[in-house]
Amino acid sequence: MALIATLEHPLDTPADVLSLARAKQRAANAAEAELLEAAVQWCVLHPAESLDEAATWSVFRGFGDKPVCLAGEGAPFVTEFAVVEFAAGLGKSEDAGRAYLAEALELRYRLPKLWKKVTDLDLPAWKARSLARRTLHLPKKGAAFVDTHLAPVASTIGPAALERLLEEALVRFDPDEAQRVATERAEARHVTVQSRQVSFDGHVDVWATLDLADALDLDDALTKGAAKLEALGCTDTLDARRSVALGDMARRQLSLEFDTDPKPLVVHVHQRPDGTLDDITRVENTRGFVLTTQLADWCTRAARSTTANTITVKPVIDLNARIHVEAYEVPDRLSQQTRLRDLHCVFPWCTRPAHANSRVDDDHVIPHARGGPTATENIAPLCRRHHRAKTHAGWSQQTPAAGVFEWRSPTGLTYRVDHHGTHDLGPEPPPPESPAAEPSPT
Repeated sequence: MALIATLEHPLDTPADVLSLARAKQRAANAAEAELLEAAVQWCVLHPAESLDEAATWSVFRGFGDKPVCLAGEGAPFVTEFAVVEFAAGLGKSEDAGRAYLAEALELRYRLPKLWKKVTDLDLPAWKARSLARRTLHLPKKGAAFVDTHLAPVASTIGPAALERLLEEALVRFDPDEAQRVATERAEARHVTVQSRQVSFDGHVDVWATLDLADALDLDDALTKGAAKLEALGCTDTLDARRSVALGDMARRQLSLEFDTDPKPLVVHVHQRPDGTLDDITRVENTRGFVLTTQLADWCTRAARSTTANTITVKPVIDLNARIHVEAYEVPDRLSQQTRLRDLHCVFPWCTRPAHANSRVDDDHVIPHARGGPTATENIAPLCRRHHRAKTHAGWSQQTPAAGVFEWRSPTGLTYRVDHHGTHDLGPEPPPPESPAAEPSPT
C-alpha cells in the first residue's frame, strides 16, 4: 500500500480503486507487448548467420556457440549463447528464457495477425504467448491457417474450440504427423511417481492413466487391501489405507522377482555437535528431506519386512572442511562435498540438480591451467550447457567464498549465486575516472 499512499488523489471510493486497477492493467499489457518486441529484436541482433567460420568449426568439435531453432518452420534461427544471456538478463531459467523467445518468434514470424493484435494492445501478451505455444509443432501453412481463424476470436476462444482448431490444422497440413500423434496418444498410458518432490513428512504424489479394465481391477484391489488393513487394526482413514495397500502390492510383486533387488533409499543424517541427531534427514535419491522420525518409521518397517527397500544411512560430509588435491581430476569425495554444498548448477537462475547421475560437471572456477586449485573453494557444479557458455561465450566467474559465485555476462550484467538463489546485481559499474592532470605551471 506504500505506493498507493503516494498518489496525488486518494482512492476514496470503489470506483477510484477500479479505475486505477484498470489503468495499471493497461500499462502492464503495454509493457508486456514491448517486452515481446524487445525479445524479437534480441533475436534479430543475434542471427545464426552471425556465427563466423571459426565458431561454426568449433560446433563440429562439440563445443562453442551454435545455431538453434526456437520457433516453428519459417522463423529465423538464433545463436545458442544469445539465449543463455537473454534468460539470465530477465531472471529466468534457461528453459524459461528459451520458451519466451520461441513464443515471441512464433508470433512475429508465423502468426502475424495475432502479433498485430498484441502490438495494437487488443490481445494481452500472456494470452498470445499461450496460443503461440500451441502452434510451434505445426507446419508453416498450418500455423497460417490457425492464425487466420484464431485472430478474430483469440480473446474469447475456449480450450475445447482451440484444441479442435489445432487438430484440424494438423490433419489438414501434416497428415503424417497427425497419424504419429494418434499412435502416440494410444500409448499415453503411464504411472508417474513424483519422487523428486517429496514432502518433509515423507510423502509423494502418484498419478496414472490406465485402461478402464486395469483401473477397475486396481480400484478393487486397493479397496480390499484397505479393508484387510482395517481388520488387522489399522486406524488410518480409508484413503490412507488404500495408499498403504498400494505399497504392499508393490512389495509383494518385488518379492516374486528373485533376481531383482529392492531399490535402495540413501539418506544423510545430520549430527549436532553434542552427538544427537538433527530433526531432518536429507534423502539423496530425491534431493528433498524428511523428518528424522519418518526415517525411524521406515527403518522399523524395513526390519519387519523381507521385501522393503534397502535403507543406507550415510554420515554427511563436513561441508566446512577444506579438501585439496594437487591433480586436475576432482576426486569423488571433493565432488560429493561441493555438490552437497551447492545442490545444483551454480550458473545464474539454473536449477539443474547436481546429483551423481546428472549431466553436471565439476568445474574449476579459476581454471587449473591458470593456477586454480582442485579444492573446496574452487570447485563448483556446472551443467554442460552453462559450462560451455562460461568457456566459449565470454562469461566470467569468481568465488569470493566457498559456495558464493559472482558472474559477469558478455554485456556486463552481474549476478551473485549463493544458498539463497540468484541475485541480479545489475550492470557492472564503470571503472572510476582517472583524475584530471593538473596543468603544468607556466
